[in-house]
Amino acid sequence: MAKNGYEGGRLNLPFVGHCTFGKQPVCLDWDAIDADIAVLGAPFDMGTQYRAGARFGPRGIREASTLFSFGHGGAYDFEDDVTYLPVDKVRMVDIGDADIIHTDTIQSHDNIEYGVRKILKAGALPVVLGGDHSVHIPCIRAFDDQEPVHIIHIDAHLDFVDERHGVRYGHGNPLRRASEMNHVTGFTQLGIRNVSSSNRGDYDAARRAGSTILSVRHCRDLGRDGVLAKIPQGKRYYLTIDIDGFDPSIAPGTGRPSHGGFLYYEVLEILQGLTHMGDVVGIDLVEVAPDYDHSGSTSFLAAQLLMNVLGFIFHAKGQSA
Repeated sequence: MAKNGYEGGRLNLPFVGHCTFGKQPVCLDWDAIDADIAVLGAPFDMGTQYRAGARFGPRGIREASTLFSFGHGGAYDFEDDVTYLPVDKVRMVDIGDADIIHTDTIQSHDNIEYGVRKILKAGALPVVLGGDHSVHIPCIRAFDDQEPVHIIHIDAHLDFVDERHGVRYGHGNPLRRASEMNHVTGFTQLGIRNVSSSNRGDYDAARRAGSTILSVRHCRDLGRDGVLAKIPQGKRYYLTIDIDGFDPSIAPGTGRPSHGGFLYYEVLEILQGLTHMGDVVGIDLVEVAPDYDHSGSTSFLAAQLLMNVLGFIFHAKGQSA
């Protein structure tokens, strides 16, 4: 068991030092990534149709994540009786941000894709901090030379719009673009609700592409185990989380809040179960716009969710090894 980091050296409180994700080491040489997890910022929000501000999501999430920078060898969970992310077994680095070219969606997306490819080449798990949901397009495209993936999508919106007025790479298009990629085998879309950005034809197209679509109320009726039973087992899962999948009572800091969303443990328990069903091979978390939440609660939610899910992933890997 890793020793308590407080026993020697600096106390290193959350508000001290450089603000990386979880206060983990920086690796700016993308050809020298040597870690189990690599965190990449994708501060792009030029794909948004309504309120901008998700370009500041990576900074907000990183700052909030310092609260969960553990100085005691990992994160002990007394309910599970497990120390997650033990520092002597799981290595994490923050590789900074993809370069964003203002007004140039294609080049910005290419730069994000480049970063994810470098992480995959290094054999690390990519964790991408958005940014609006359009950044999912280059993230999932980077897996085109990998084994097939099944996408787990948590969101208030279906994000399956094909094209509107020539726009194909906005934050309403990512899952539609993913459906056109040969390495994507299917989707499970959770939390979809209320007046959506997608029409009936988009829902029909999603189902034809192999999507199982469940609203928040569907998920509550089914319960955790019922939801997990709808997800194909033994797959390689790519997880894309739009923070507006959560209720705005706990996640107001987003561009398109939608009432009737998930609460924290509803999502956490589904994702914990998922890690025992297959291999989670990539994550993006998007649409955190800190300026709409002066309490910082949304950024804390995003950081806490990621830290917990990463812990579950690597604990499950250890159990299956």
